[in-house]
Amino acid sequence: MGKKAALIRGDGVGPELTACALRVLEAVNPDIELIPVDAGYEWWLQHGGPSLIPPETWKILEEVDAVLKAPCTTPAEPGAPRSVAVSIRQRFDLYANIRPIKTFRGFPSPFGELDFICVREATEGLYSGIEHRLTPDVAIAVRKITRRQSEKVARKAFSIARDKGWSKVIAVTKRNIMRECDGIFIESIDRVSKEFPGITYEEYYIDNMAQQLIKNPDRFNHNVIVGTNLFMDVISEEASGLIASIGMVYSGNFGDNYAMFEPAHGSAPKYKGQDKVNPTATILSAAWMLEYLGEKEKAKAIFQAVEDVIAEGKVLTYDLKGNAKSSEMAAAIAERAAKLLRR
Repeated sequence: MGKKAALIRGDGVGPELTACALRVLEAVNPDIELIPVDAGYEWWLQHGGPSLIPPETWKILEEVDAVLKAPCTTPAEPGAPRSVAVSIRQRFDLYANIRPIKTFRGFPSPFGELDFICVREATEGLYSGIEHRLTPDVAIAVRKITRRQSEKVARKAFSIARDKGWSKVIAVTKRNIMRECDGIFIESIDRVSKEFPGITYEEYYIDNMAQQLIKNPDRFNHNVIVGTNLFMDVISEEASGLIASIGMVYSGNFGDNYAMFEPAHGSAPKYKGQDKVNPTATILSAAWMLEYLGEKEKAKAIFQAVEDVIAEGKVLTYDLKGNAKSSEMAAAIAERAAKLLRR
């Protein structure tokens, strides 16, 4: 019997990007049942409640093997529910958010070919949601860092380096200022590193890391960059700017036996309904989910098809200096993926 995955269509451009991903998935016909579920800001505006995810969706999420999530809008006003992504990460202990940063053929970076991986602890830190308004004019937030989650995400980072045949992990902290929180984090990195002989680690402070990533990004080639939640949210977003467009950056959120896959970009409501946003990140997130669920050959065909269409340069969206619609780029990728599988 095939695996099951929940499908969250998201907000803003989410539904149209979901349609693009589904077109590509249909072209490779994986043995996976996709179950659409409700979640997100637009659903919440209609129905209200304490969460952007309704109880019936949580029930399905508990029963499936993975989740494919299109971008969802997160309300910024005080007292609004926490984001769909944070809610799912915390419920299923998806402690490692992984964003591969790699240049595409036909779209070289000004810095040459880049290839590194960002690993972000995704369940705690400043995203723990522990905030208090002490007075009308004073608010505080708690940056919760635990040894358990720090060691788990460290082990994931070192495992990726080992599986890739890479020899260095970069740990991002601000330990000269936040000595206790980042003290626990770097102690965890150090302890886990001893399980991986031949892989070294180097510590960078977040401000220097941000600067080096712009000045010398190639120095991080074949490195895994790991850090706490907010630091790596910022760093991985910055890194995405090095490879043509954040519309190219896909991601996975991994726990010990569950995963959620999503594009790294937001819901871009101003582009809703225009069929113009780059579908690559959503399509590649779907492909990564196929790989995770055991459909490796079909996942590989989608990754190759995306590479080929981008390298060919004929059917690209506006952010890639083309004039194709999202749906047209998705159709070209779908056609190419199907052709690769027939070989």
